[in-house]
Amino acid sequence: MAVSGLLMAGFLVMHMTANLLAYAGPEHINAYSQFLHDVPELLWAARAGLLVALVVHVTSAIQLTRVSAAARPVGYDRREPQVATIAARTIRWLSILMALFIVVHLLHFTTGTLLPGFAEGDPYANLVTAFTAQRWAAAFYIVMMVVVGLHLYHGTWSAIRTLGLSRPRRNPFSRPVATVLAVSLWLGFTAVPVGVLLGLVGPRPAATASR
Repeated sequence: MAVSGLLMAGFLVMHMTANLLAYAGPEHINAYSQFLHDVPELLWAARAGLLVALVVHVTSAIQLTRVSAAARPVGYDRREPQVATIAARTIRWLSILMALFIVVHLLHFTTGTLLPGFAEGDPYANLVTAFTAQRWAAAFYIVMMVVVGLHLYHGTWSAIRTLGLSRPRRNPFSRPVATVLAVSLWLGFTAVPVGVLLGLVGPRPAATASR
């Protein structure tokens, strides 16, 4: 579960970096998209790897949940969390919301099912259209980025501890790597819909008519 989670976190870093190319203009983010489609072997290998990582991650989560339930079939009479964060206590609900988000995201920007006027091969136009014509989409993505950030915060910390890459600290809430990664991805992904709403990322300027 730890390894598959870190692999998906690495993908999110690359995905966020690509999204931020929208601030550089349509030619940059569209060129990146075109590069991926020009090398279908790379694109489909990445998709297959992500699918495998996702299946392994979900399967591991189900197995761990069953093992935990079998180890203590009778619940506690009273729960008083001492070092468990909000992200840790709500991780299962966050996971369900993440699954919903993945489905909506694919239907929105990959297949275009939820995006009227979807332009194949033009991610810049699709971003602008989605977050201007569909204000619900902008609100949905902004809220879901909080969910993604919380999931990453707990997941990254857990993965690092599981793999033995971090030693116990006197302050159990001192989690610098998980905090930096979660906050960076949250800010990076949120910057795109917010940038569109603020006009920092917008429609291409109309061509000047010749006189």
